[in-house]
Formats: sequence, structure tokens, C-alpha cells
Amino acid sequence: MTQSPVPASLGQLRDEYAELQQALADPGVHADQATARRLGRRYAALTPVVGTAQALETARADLATARELAAEDPDFADEVPALEGEVDRLSGALAELLAPRDPDDAKDVLVEVKAGEGGEESALFAGDLLRMYLRYAERRGWKTEVLSAQPSDLGGYKDVTVAVKAPGSPAPADGVWARLKFEGGVHRVQRVPVTESQGRIHTSAVGVFVAPEAEGDVDVTIDPNDLRIDVFRSSGPGGQSVNTTDSAVRITHLPTGIVVSCQNEKSQLQNKEQALRILRARLLAAARDAADAAAADARRSQVRTVDRSERVRTYNYPENRIADHRVGYKAHNLDSVLAGDLDGVLDALTEAERNERLAGATR
Repeated sequence: MTQSPVPASLGQLRDEYAELQQALADPGVHADQATARRLGRRYAALTPVVGTAQALETARADLATARELAAEDPDFADEVPALEGEVDRLSGALAELLAPRDPDDAKDVLVEVKAGEGGEESALFAGDLLRMYLRYAERRGWKTEVLSAQPSDLGGYKDVTVAVKAPGSPAPADGVWARLKFEGGVHRVQRVPVTESQGRIHTSAVGVFVAPEAEGDVDVTIDPNDLRIDVFRSSGPGGQSVNTTDSAVRITHLPTGIVVSCQNEKSQLQNKEQALRILRARLLAAARDAADAAAADARRSQVRTVDRSERVRTYNYPENRIADHRVGYKAHNLDSVLAGDLDGVLDALTEAERNERLAGATR
């Protein structure tokens, strides 16, 4: 067997890995947390590539040695098949690691859950989905922060946005975006609402929008002149201000028409910063959509309209069933899923994306 030469691209990745090691060892780099986090993510992404490449080289060298020794001593021939299998396994693993993948996989995300068709029942299910994501994040050891929320009368949410962040610098496969990007779209629920007195099953819909969180001006630069910022306060009877420190902020991005409002925090400055975080993520998502327009068929688009006819997933309470319509996934463990056990359906979606990615790399 002829040993394949090391691809030039792999050599370049090794050089980059060494440069990142040196940069991350410099205390000065960590003075800028955004830069340190970006470099750390890239380092985490390259670590398995470099490690697998080194293991493959070692396995190939061991195989060559075993073959040479087998020619002189038949006892060594027994080692050859196992080493050949190891070389094949590592070659496949390296090919998968080198295949192009979503560049945002290691990023943190913002998840927006928005009630749609179904009135108060839809808002209640939006609250159920929010709790599902919070529980899943807890299982993964991720941190969550509710940035904006509009509660409904019965304890649900008309609209809620939560930031989900992984500690440290995860490898792309373990990143928050790598797992939660599949959640974007319309989620349909079938159940007997608490507001239903006749016991009839209703169908309602909730929209979920997921976007990688922009890392400040590194990903998105916002011209202050493009913003219209309005401030408003909670009001009591007669329109009188009841809390001058409970200031809400509405930011309109004039070039795109994107509007973001925040009123969770007690200070105007904090609400403005939260609103800008959400705005950056939405602008980044819009830029991604524009850049990917030519390859829309190769990527799963997120449904922007909360319509039951355009659904990605159905949650059927009477049958305790969850069904993801993009990959044909079905399971009768809805109670576990709502408790945060999302890995089954997310693994199915991840596997489908992996197959597409590997197929694209071999074309």
C-alpha cells in the first residue's frame, strides 16, 4: 500500500494550530475577551484535526513496520489486519473532520420563541418550548439569559428571546449553534388546551427563530446613524409614569427595518445593550441568508411565518409523540423531550446534515 502524502491544506492547518497555541499563551491576548474567545474556538476546532492526523501517521508507520517484520517473522502477520482497520478508521475520521462545515457551529446563539396561531394556547406552548430549551441547556452545562420577554395573561409568552452560551471554547461539533440551529421554524402542538371546556384537541403553532450571536464589531458593524432609538416607560392609569427607572428601549435599524424592543432590565442603558445584542444577531442572520441564497436548497431554511402549514415539528400530547418532518423522525417520548431530552431528535438532524456535508465534500 502506497502511503498517501499529507495534503497541503492539512499542513497549513498544522501551522495555524501552532500559531494559535503561541497566541493563546500570550497573556496580552486575553486582555481582549472577544479576541481570546474567537481564537480559543478556532483552536478547539483544530485540536481534533491535528490529533487525528498525528494518530493516523502513527498508525500508518506501525502498519508499515508490521508488514516489514511479517516478511521476516510470520508471527507479526497477525497484527497487520488490526492495524489496517485502524488506518481505515482514522482515515475516515480525518476526512470527516476536514469536510467543510458550518463556520458558525461553535458560536453561542439567541433563541426567539414567538406565539402564533392559537391565541392564548399558542402563548402557553411558547412557554413550554422556552422551558424545554432552558432544561436542555442545563443538561449540556450551558448558561442561559432571558434578554426580552412579553408574558401572556395565563403565564405563557407572546414573545421571548433567550441567549444560550457554552462555557469555554467548545469544539464546533459541541457548539450551541451546532445543536440548536435545527430548532428554527414552525413548531405545531396538538393537545387539549387548558382553556378548552369541551375536551377537544386543538392545533396551534409557535415560531422559533435561532441565530448565532454576533461577536460585537468582529461579525457585525452597526453605524449609529442607522439607528432610531426610542425610550418608553411603563405607565399606570391615565398614562402616568409609575417607575422612572424601569425604562424600555426600542431600536429600529433604518436600512433593514428590523425593530427590537427590550424592557426586562431596570436601566435604560442595560435595555439598550440587550436590544443591540439581539439586533446584531438578527443582522448577522440576515447577512447569512443573503450569502446563502444561491445555495438555499442545500441548507435548511428557517420558517419566518408562524403558519401551521409550514411546520418543522409536531408535538402530539394525546399520543405522547414528537415528529420532525424534515428527517422523518418520530418518537413516543414527548414528556421526556419537553423535560429537556432533545438529543434524540437533534442527533437525527445532525446526522442528516453530516451526510449532506460528506456527500458535498466528495462531489
